[in-house]
Amino acid sequence: MVSYPADRGFDDSYLGVPPWDIGRPQREVEALIAAGRFEGPVLDAGCGTGENALAMARQGEAVLGIDASPRAIGKAIDKARERGLERAEFLVADVFALEGLGRTFDSALDCGLFHVFDDHERPVYAASLAGVVNPGGTLHLLCFSEREPLKWGPRRVTEAEIRATFDDGWSVTEIVPAVFETNRDEGDVRAWRATIRRTG
Repeated sequence: MVSYPADRGFDDSYLGVPPWDIGRPQREVEALIAAGRFEGPVLDAGCGTGENALAMARQGEAVLGIDASPRAIGKAIDKARERGLERAEFLVADVFALEGLGRTFDSALDCGLFHVFDDHERPVYAASLAGVVNPGGTLHLLCFSEREPLKWGPRRVTEAEIRATFDDGWSVTEIVPAVFETNRDEGDVRAWRATIRRTG
């Protein structure tokens, strides 16, 4: 099931190259991988065309990338096949009903997904993640910050909003200023990178 209303246009975005699809992993995610911050199995929620998940698989992690966009998932599957990365799996799935995957994860990544949700969707998403991230597991989240002055792009997120969303069954261990890379002429934008531990 696709988790976003069709009028948000995410699947149509992949008819071309959307601003967030930079053709390689985000630098912030690469740094987390290099620091050994992901332990498999890993869930990449909102994986797009799979560059972050494929980078994890290249380091030997078993990773499942999911997205609402069939076009994005098709491109991710093609990349995994072309690169011979069998430890990366990709599915069209509903991030609001993750228990339907029938599996659990020790780590999760949300790179550019959380900031598309409306207020009422945020707690549903956090609860859905809590159903599949093992106790003691970690969610790494990268989203646009309210400190970004440019007018284009998704809604901005405050540090307080992240903490409020993950206040039940989670412990926010770190929120730090970060950078979200784009392929637009304006380049990088201000972001938050959060580390959130599953406690329940």
